[in-house]
Amino acid sequence: MSAHKLIFLNQKGGVGKTTTCVNLGSALAALGYKVLLVDFDSQGNLTGSVSGDSRKPTCYDAVVGKVSVQEAIQVTPFQNLFVIPGSLDLAGLNVELVDEENREFFLSKALDPISSDFDFIFVDCPPSLGLITMNAMCWAEKVIIPMQCEYFAMEGLNLLMRTISSVRKTLNPNLEILGVLFTMYTKRAKLNNEVVEDISNFFPDLVFKTIIPRSIRLAEAPSYGMPINIYDASNSGTKAYHSLAKEVLDRVN
Repeated sequence: MSAHKLIFLNQKGGVGKTTTCVNLGSALAALGYKVLLVDFDSQGNLTGSVSGDSRKPTCYDAVVGKVSVQEAIQVTPFQNLFVIPGSLDLAGLNVELVDEENREFFLSKALDPISSDFDFIFVDCPPSLGLITMNAMCWAEKVIIPMQCEYFAMEGLNLLMRTISSVRKTLNPNLEILGVLFTMYTKRAKLNNEVVEDISNFFPDLVFKTIIPRSIRLAEAPSYGMPINIYDASNSGTKAYHSLAKEVLDRVN
């Protein structure tokens, strides 16, 4: 059985990509699934969020062939949850790969040997549509698009949809959008509700029913190196990501 291969994608930063990758992964791990998180962003925020160590072999090392992918996998302190750390070296990867043959498939080549070792492999992408992100899109089967409920969300979503469609036509026919996820939602904010309503009407089959609320505890958890379900089991974010995990299981199965 091959792992479900998902990426978290949005060319805009600060929309909850890493938060969702970590906490959805942890929610699935808590349900008994074996989950690998791959930090493919030079900022390395995912790595710290699960107490990973970026001084050991990283995603960069595995992608450029310095180490085998197995050597880059770290066991986290949390049951069923594993991580391949990110590092600053990834910042130069777009340039390093530009003249390489099959430059869009370096991540696929690195991760293919372990595709049957996990139930889910999640890749957290950088906030851009460069060659690193293209590698992730050529490897993945499913995309989750986290987005804030704000004014320019729709424009960004349309650009992303066009990019995904173009990758599907030219490089990876198996790529599909699993869902659009609203994050950092405040019920009392009129604009938040309008954006949710507009995009839900426009893409009724894509939008997840679960909406991730804005929460101080959810924002704090990474600084303690913990997913939200470990940091605060009764938090609204814990409940939301548990609910999202069930929706994702329904959609991938």
